[in-house]
Amino acid sequence: MYKFDSEIKRVAAYCRVSTDSLDQANSLESQQRYFNDYIKRNPLWELSKIYVDEGISGTSTKKRNAFNQMIEDAKRGNFDIIITKEISRFARNTLDSIGYTRELKRLGIGVIFMNDNINTLDPDAELRLTIMSSIAQEESRKTSERVKWGQRRMMEQGKVFGRDMLGYDVRDGKLIINEEGAKTVRLIFHKFFVEGKGTHLIAKELQEEGIRTSTYMKKWSYTVILRVLKNEKYCGDLIQQKTYTPDYLSHSKKKNEGQLEFVVIRDHHEPIISREMFEATQLEIERRRKKSTPNQAGFANRYMLSGKIKCAECGSTFTRTTKYIKNGKKTNKWVCIESQKNGSKRKDKNGETIGCTTNSISEKDITDILNRIMTDVLKSREKVIKKVLKTVKAVLDSEPSNDNIAYYEKELTKTEKKKQKLLDMCLSGDIETEEYKKGCERLNAEYEALTERLKKEKIHNQNVADKGRILKDIEKHLRQIMDGSVSDEAFMREMIDKIVVYKGRKMDIHLKSIPSVWTARILAGSSEIEAYNQKKSNESSSVPISVSKPLSSLYGIEKRCER
Repeated sequence: MYKFDSEIKRVAAYCRVSTDSLDQANSLESQQRYFNDYIKRNPLWELSKIYVDEGISGTSTKKRNAFNQMIEDAKRGNFDIIITKEISRFARNTLDSIGYTRELKRLGIGVIFMNDNINTLDPDAELRLTIMSSIAQEESRKTSERVKWGQRRMMEQGKVFGRDMLGYDVRDGKLIINEEGAKTVRLIFHKFFVEGKGTHLIAKELQEEGIRTSTYMKKWSYTVILRVLKNEKYCGDLIQQKTYTPDYLSHSKKKNEGQLEFVVIRDHHEPIISREMFEATQLEIERRRKKSTPNQAGFANRYMLSGKIKCAECGSTFTRTTKYIKNGKKTNKWVCIESQKNGSKRKDKNGETIGCTTNSISEKDITDILNRIMTDVLKSREKVIKKVLKTVKAVLDSEPSNDNIAYYEKELTKTEKKKQKLLDMCLSGDIETEEYKKGCERLNAEYEALTERLKKEKIHNQNVADKGRILKDIEKHLRQIMDGSVSDEAFMREMIDKIVVYKGRKMDIHLKSIPSVWTARILAGSSEIEAYNQKKSNESSSVPISVSKPLSSLYGIEKRCER
């Protein structure tokens, strides 16, 4: 029993266990009961509070809420003494142990480590505490190394470390397909690779359709979609050790960028996506990334008009911006990137021309103009439908060739054997590492090209086999779009070739496979509308589009034939 002076002392107790298992929970309950009885047995001690951290590691104090609260209460003068079982319960970090006990001592508060027989108010306490804390810290380091080694061996044996994910449940270290999530995974790959949609659009559609995310996702976003598309687990492979913990004291994880060797197991579990589809998707992701200019990076296919609006003045692409109004509503505009980055057109200090003076365009205005143009185009819808179906049928009528598929599969096998032979030569010392790397790069490029050709052949054969159904589906969908019964952003995106924007809110709209070009001007104010109407009435050569509203609807649209 520790004795101080005859004055009643207010005593706090601190206890902690490092896991939340049942055995440890019982230990924690026993510790609290022991401290309560221990303090009551001393007539000069009065229990202030017992601080408890459950399921928390002792190597750092960052996440130990009860410990941190105890330090704050000490600063407020809520107690005079702290008792705890041992140094390892208080902190396994020497720096923390010394730092906190010094701070508490300055406040006149002693810490009693019962099993270690240390009272920090004693003259030699800090030396003894330093020795004991260092021993505890070293033990913690050894434990961390043993755990890492054990986890690495289990990874190599195929045990999965991680939690449930979209499409898979983790049970006893194995990945088990969750069919509800697997359907969503297949849908994401189909939308991206087959339908050609971008990650932002896919996220938007899944959100609007009310499709559930995985347990640990709050909502669909383009980053979530991209993670799904790049996750090798969906084709049956397992890569672990993607993160590592460099400091056992802080427990902070870092991305493994070559510091440790990855644990890679091919065909580890049942796939949700075929390997061919997965590898073709990776090529498509890379193709879109390379296709995107620096000004467009990360925005390919995000919106219906992404990458399609060009500035006539400076040649830059327009980007979509959102502005929130005071009443909570938002307005979307398309702005020249050069103007957005550098403001109005001018010379910089080096004499180079920067900036742009082309006006921004409201997304609503562009959409309204496009709808009116599509109304004009689709007047002769039967002719358009027949032309589209004729083109599709010509493609589908080409004979499928299983010989091509067999050829590419054979070539892929040959390439894999070449890679293995190259590796064997490197390991045996027949070739240098640099030669091996160059050979690998060449064979990898060859493998990717063959995979792409094989993918196209398989999709082509599948399409040909289902050509009757495909033609009916296409015709039905086309009629729905032209009747206005469905609004299809993908269809509109495919129809629009480019939109060139000039000064004064004027633009040229080019559609694919149609020789006509539409020129539209967004009119502002009654005087501009009147002037435009007068000008058009004097030009017999121009052919205004027939619209449901007069030109006072603020748009002047005319069509001309260029080819």
